[in-house]
Amino acid sequence: MEQYDDRVDAYIAKSADFARPILTHLRGLVHRASPEIMETMKWSAPFFEYKGILCHMMAFKQHCGFGFWKADTLPDPHQILQTEAGESAGNLGRLTTLADLPEDDILIWYIQQAMAQKGPATKAPSKPAVKKVAAPAAVLDTPQYFVELLDSAPDAKAYFEKFSPSQKKEYITWFEDAKSDATRDKRLQTALEWIGEGKTRHWKYK
Repeated sequence: MEQYDDRVDAYIAKSADFARPILTHLRGLVHRASPEIMETMKWSAPFFEYKGILCHMMAFKQHCGFGFWKADTLPDPHQILQTEAGESAGNLGRLTTLADLPEDDILIWYIQQAMAQKGPATKAPSKPAVKKVAAPAAVLDTPQYFVELLDSAPDAKAYFEKFSPSQKKEYITWFEDAKSDATRDKRLQTALEWIGEGKTRHWKYK
């Protein structure tokens, strides 16, 4: 993974006129915060990683969004974070112009705080081996890619956690059955919208 990803350039280039300066500025601030932050694309949007997902940005038809991974655990002395992302898909609200952003130094400080939460690179000491009891067959493993997507959308995550095991399985099976990454990404985006509204996989037929 590189510090800069050409796919992020392409994402910005194809965004709406109002969004390009906002996305370009946010991208620059992230890299000013630390040269150790790397870019990637997840679920058709730019994500920034440092020992895992750090933050992300997205462009929509009429606004942009910028969010932190587990924003509700970050210190917020300037009261700029909206920990319930809602329809803005971020923690800074609906961004329509550069004027909607916090001051550069403030946002850089928040990015660095998010990095600090990742902790040192050293591994935690191993614990003594404990005999594990076999998990019930009904327990379903949620794929890591979906766990990370839900972490970026607190509203959808809250609804998903309330679903029954069978309702969760319906969504996960839908993702896993995708024949290509593009198909899976499209299903993930659709699912995030539905789950954010409290809808189960087959809500249309109920």
